[in-house]
Amino acid sequence: MTDDHTQNQEQKLQRGLKNRHVQLIAIGGAIGTGLFLGSGKSIHLAGPSILFAYMITGVICFLIMRSLGELLLTNLEYHSFVDFVSDYLGDMAGFITGWTYWFCWISIAMADLTAVGLYTQYWFPHVPQWIPGLIALVILLLMNLATVKLFGEMEFWFALIKVIAILALIVIGIFMIIKGFSTDSGTSSFTNLWNHGGMFPNGLHGFILSFQMVVFAFVGIELVGLTAGETEDPERVIPKAINNIPVRVLLFYIGALVVIMSIYPWDAINPSESPFVQVFAAVGIIAAASIINFVVLTSAASACNSAVFSTSRMVYSLAKDQNAPAAMAKLTSHKVPSNALFFSTIVILIGVCLNYIMPEAVFTLITSISTVCFIYIWGITVICHLKYRKTRPDLAKVNKFKLPFYPFSNYLILAFLAFILVVLALAEDTRVSLFITPVWFILLVIIYKIKIKKHA
Repeated sequence: MTDDHTQNQEQKLQRGLKNRHVQLIAIGGAIGTGLFLGSGKSIHLAGPSILFAYMITGVICFLIMRSLGELLLTNLEYHSFVDFVSDYLGDMAGFITGWTYWFCWISIAMADLTAVGLYTQYWFPHVPQWIPGLIALVILLLMNLATVKLFGEMEFWFALIKVIAILALIVIGIFMIIKGFSTDSGTSSFTNLWNHGGMFPNGLHGFILSFQMVVFAFVGIELVGLTAGETEDPERVIPKAINNIPVRVLLFYIGALVVIMSIYPWDAINPSESPFVQVFAAVGIIAAASIINFVVLTSAASACNSAVFSTSRMVYSLAKDQNAPAAMAKLTSHKVPSNALFFSTIVILIGVCLNYIMPEAVFTLITSISTVCFIYIWGITVICHLKYRKTRPDLAKVNKFKLPFYPFSNYLILAFLAFILVVLALAEDTRVSLFITPVWFILLVIIYKIKIKKHA
């Protein structure tokens, strides 16, 4: 009995993530490079109506996270959402969801390592972009191999850099607006939000098309749900992290964009440049471009760090359910799934090599397929929540962290995700991913069927 108990203890992930780690991981998940770099393109597309796109998507993401939080807290033995997907929708759904989420983060890691190389070239133009990417991957692997607490510590500081940059922009921006600061595009004022063609200058079409980029900016917000198995006091920490999402969306996204478009009218913002650079440069900060380059570099490293962590935990979770080789479930003395870590890192490394060799178009395709896969992950979480509420009213009754407005919220989320798929079909560069993504799911079904046959 004692031996069995000891062995069971050895095979459990360590609860080494503290409250501040989880809070900052949640913030890091909600703020991506999409805000620092992609917001210029989004503003150009939708004008000031981009604020409504962020508000709507923020509300939907909050509801998704509430359904995820409620499910995770029904059973503290759940280490990730794959566990409850298997419970409520069956083993095949768990297998498909686990490997799909793994693929989502693998492609994000590939994109972010390439970004690390490109951002480093800003200071060192003669260094080939694959070298900084490779160095970053090795450092992140070593850090993740140490302890989960070290991962949390890294994410804490990475996220803090992003938070400080946004808060600095908001404070400087409000000062410029109050003082009526003059830029090359006129005077800084809140009236710039509606004086240049109204709130919807590009009509409904531009507003709808902007949702694709806005949704991509929120990708990774569900990462906090993957920390459940390694969080101290999850019943207190996870609800707190999820409930703070609306405040973060309002402050970081809406606050930053209101300030940017008040200083520079939407039609004066360069879509190919970071609006943050424009604002900092306008106030006379000479090193503005270097500062923002440093912020986006840490943002890309942060996303890659999250990818290395999440892919290894997903493979570990799949191995525990016999959906990946048993060796992937082995833990080190620091309670880190090292085999799963090495496996995911090697796959990410192959992606970096392929990205170096293959044309950019192929890589864009991989990331857009990843976006479609994330929509599947969010959708399957909400469907699981519906199933849990219908089949386990006993658990729902005692759960203190319920999804508001059930079941209306569930159907609203699913309708929104269907709308995003339609938006993806409208844009030429993302349309192809809608035809290719089903191949990934068909492949997983075939692999699962072969696995079952082999076991039988």
